[in-house]
Amino acid sequence: MTVTLAILCGCALDALLGDPVIPHFPHPVVVMGRVITRLEKVLRRRFPATPRGELAAGGCLAALLPVGTLAVTGLICWGSAAVHPAIGFVFQVLWCWQALAMRDLGHESRGVYDALSSGDLTAARSAVGRIVGRDTDALTAQGVVKAAVETVAENFSDGVFAPLFYMLLGGAPLAMAYKAVNTMDSMVGYKNARYLHFGHAAAKLDDVANFIPARLAALFWIGAAGLTGQNMAGAWRIWRRDRRKHASPNAAQCEAACAGALGVQLAGPASYFGERYDKPTIGDDMRPVEPEDILRANKMLYAASFLAAAVGLLLRFFVVR
Repeated sequence: MTVTLAILCGCALDALLGDPVIPHFPHPVVVMGRVITRLEKVLRRRFPATPRGELAAGGCLAALLPVGTLAVTGLICWGSAAVHPAIGFVFQVLWCWQALAMRDLGHESRGVYDALSSGDLTAARSAVGRIVGRDTDALTAQGVVKAAVETVAENFSDGVFAPLFYMLLGGAPLAMAYKAVNTMDSMVGYKNARYLHFGHAAAKLDDVANFIPARLAALFWIGAAGLTGQNMAGAWRIWRRDRRKHASPNAAQCEAACAGALGVQLAGPASYFGERYDKPTIGDDMRPVEPEDILRANKMLYAASFLAAAVGLLLRFFVVR
């Protein structure tokens, strides 16, 4: 019951305040990033600079970081609760709060909409560049809208639903272990010359960790489409048709549901680190995208997040109690 209440508090704090900034207390993802950078340097020195050696080094990283994160956070939660239950509860709430990104995602994407609405394409490119991994300097206004809508949909899956899914299963420590996997993939899971082999294990582990959450997240997004007045039938149809179009088995799940809900076409060619990738399109080109689609995607983000939290907490309450 204590963990369920901590998850409820973490969800509420994220919805009300967004990601906390605590002076002299670094965010867990920042710590994970520093550890990944340090471990990469150490492991690359310990293994030969060959494809096989880089695969082994990357495999060690993929094993050490999530297991270490689970062990450290689990011991802190358990040890602090042994000192006093209230202290353990505070750590659970804090890390559940920090694992979620709903409000910040909505806030950042709203900033893209505000820049576009004021006619400042340069500011819009800069704003969307903070939440996407692609190159944004040459994006058109429609390209900026597409990038923002796509990242809202995709990040609902790995920035909101998946952490919630794992904290419902194992509290804050399991959610933090998932964040370690996701952070590792975002830092080394690229198919470029530097990380093709070293990042292989991290990318595959992220695929496995997100496999079930991504599909459940898409179903909640489809439900949110109906709750917010978007095309629920279209979301279901395009999700069924286009959910496997990305190279990643998970990336197109919510994106396809979002495209169908809005009746627009998303994805397509994009540039990353100066290199163009001819990705397939998702959805039907029934109308051009427009800045208001960012607001529509945000409404679905909030509705899907609240719906998932409500269903998950009710299930946990009746199953775990």
